[in-house]
Amino acid sequence: MNNDGVRPGRRISAMMFFLLFAVTCGLAVPMNTALAEAPPQTPYNPKPAKGDLVLPMPDDAQMVFRRVPVSGSGFWGDQSRIIQIGDAAGGIFEGLQRTQISGSFPSGTDEAWELVMAKYELTRGQYVAVMGMDALLAASGDPEDQKLPTLQGRELRDALMLPLAYVSHGDVLEFIRRYNQWLFDPAHPERVAAMPRVDEVPGFLRLPTEDEWEYCARGGLASIQAGTFDNGLPFPAAEANEFAWHLGNAKHQLRPVGLRKPDAGGFHDLIGNAQEMTSGLFRPEIWQGKPGGVAVRGGSVSTPAADLRSALRAELDVYAWNVDEKKVEERKSFNTGARLAIGANVVVTSAQRARIEKEYETYKADLRKTMPVGRTLDNLVSQASVQIGAADPIIARLIKDNPALKEPLGSVQSTLDNARERLELAQRESARSLAQDAARNGVNLSVYLSRLERLTDTLALAKELAETSSRYQEQVAAVQKSIGELETALGEQMLGYKDKIGTLGEYEKAYIDFAFTELEAREMTKRERLVMKLLKGHAESFAEQRRADTDVWLEEYRKGFAEFSDS
Repeated sequence: MNNDGVRPGRRISAMMFFLLFAVTCGLAVPMNTALAEAPPQTPYNPKPAKGDLVLPMPDDAQMVFRRVPVSGSGFWGDQSRIIQIGDAAGGIFEGLQRTQISGSFPSGTDEAWELVMAKYELTRGQYVAVMGMDALLAASGDPEDQKLPTLQGRELRDALMLPLAYVSHGDVLEFIRRYNQWLFDPAHPERVAAMPRVDEVPGFLRLPTEDEWEYCARGGLASIQAGTFDNGLPFPAAEANEFAWHLGNAKHQLRPVGLRKPDAGGFHDLIGNAQEMTSGLFRPEIWQGKPGGVAVRGGSVSTPAADLRSALRAELDVYAWNVDEKKVEERKSFNTGARLAIGANVVVTSAQRARIEKEYETYKADLRKTMPVGRTLDNLVSQASVQIGAADPIIARLIKDNPALKEPLGSVQSTLDNARERLELAQRESARSLAQDAARNGVNLSVYLSRLERLTDTLALAKELAETSSRYQEQVAAVQKSIGELETALGEQMLGYKDKIGTLGEYEKAYIDFAFTELEAREMTKRERLVMKLLKGHAESFAEQRRADTDVWLEEYRKGFAEFSDS
């Protein structure tokens, strides 16, 4: 062991490896810092960017992180922290689920919070910096790694920048433990100077949770605000080659980190290259089902491009059965690696606990019932209906065991039946009301689109006239202003349309069908009838996919009402 508690390499020290590495690349190695501006380029941050958070490692190595804002203020947040993960069109283990995303650290602005995750996948070079070359050679199942001590120049650089793979889950956890120990050495407080904190208590390194990983992969708060969070990928599928290493362009071969484009959050290789371990056990539906191995995310160089998606998840069988040798082994997968996150304990000080306890009273009284943890089904009325139904077998058992109580218990059962019937009517009426309100938004959309079409034609004519005389310039400006105002109004109507369809999609199919049956039975204009047809299709699509394709919906309205006449 050296003085930092890090084991040196067997044939050449980690220090020598990385000095040679830096010299080979012609790059400087800066001191640890978390910068607002882009830090200098290093072997550990080949694509520096503004906002990078840099933590030191032994032998002048580094690990770089990105901060990802989380919506809502305060520790408990609000409804804006509820996100939808999964993919209805994905595999059997990607069912749509709602969850509440939370940050680990206050961001320091407006009581907002953020989570922090590594910008790149954990590399072989970073593992060597902490654990030493001996440890990598002993842990790795990749025969190519045994050649590392003999490499120089570009070969050395590329090898050290490859994602750490072909090691066990236990090896990754041991690396994290040793790295934390090095960071928190009381003799070196400067090592945690840039570490995010809660009440001045520094965070610590860990694996990300599945929901943290998917939230980052989907683009976080920025994509929620842009309306792209529910997209299957954080980049256009046609541009997959520019953002990800997959089977089509990597052919099962891992590539050095940072070669592909970063996503909107500044992360590299979240999708593709090595699939990444998360902190949780693999369950068939993330939060429920049989616990198995470790959940891995993101796909890899063995994933076809068409299968890449933010919701893609798989199970790493940490303890795997070797069929040929009839024994259990620790799994070491050539395409499985890891990406670190920075976490913090829930309670770090007594003062902080007092604050979140105070906040909880308000949260419990108002917001908690709307959060996933406070709901058993898709909406609160359904939840009440299910709870009433749970009482039926209890009452039946009590009557059977206590015949003398049959009459009073029967009265209780009758009251519950009436309550259930009223809840049933409430759900039907609520679904009908939502569909009706969405239809009003749809009618407004159709009218605004027709007006935009006419104004666009008027603008073209006004521009032609303006070319012949300057006195028409005011007309051009007036028409352009009207178009801008109409486009704003159109966006507001589409937002209302989307929100109402999203809420309607939480109801069971029977209630959605009832809503449209009721509305379609009413007398409607030609315009309302066409809107109802489009609305029904969009509601059915959302209920199945749990995804609001507003661009597609708007285009369908545009085509449906092109040259439309109410006569």
